[in-house]
Amino acid sequence: MPDITIYTDGAAQGNPGRGGYGVVLLSGPHRKELSAGFRLTTNNRMELMGVCVALEALKFEGSNVTLYSDSKYVVDAVNQRWVFGWEKKGFAGKKNPDLWMRFLRVYRRHKVRFVWVKGHASTVENNRCDELAVAAANSGALNEDTGYTAD
Repeated sequence: MPDITIYTDGAAQGNPGRGGYGVVLLSGPHRKELSAGFRLTTNNRMELMGVCVALEALKFEGSNVTLYSDSKYVVDAVNQRWVFGWEKKGFAGKKNPDLWMRFLRVYRRHKVRFVWVKGHASTVENNRCDELAVAAANSGALNEDTGYTAD
């Protein structure tokens, strides 16, 4: 099974406001781009939703994945292992528990390594994800982020 490289990014205009995520999946000669926009959401939700959607798009369980994100929120939560402590405490007092639970379900089906990249820098695929996320947020076809709550 070939290794898979994923880039993700999220965007929100207003935070909360209109938002979107962008994903680029790379495996051998294959490339796939995914994006969607939402009427009312936050930047962190879009960052995390992009990761969830990307991992859910993988066809084979046990895939070796390197996932690049400019979201310290997501990358540090996983690499510092905070999310696993949050899970043990039922995500008490944490934002976005719906997406963190969704993330953990799909994360555990693969071998995922997270790498933080500087946003709006020279990482071509991260910049492409940003373009996808912003375009999705500005599109006329905006979904409802059913898990978003103003708290």
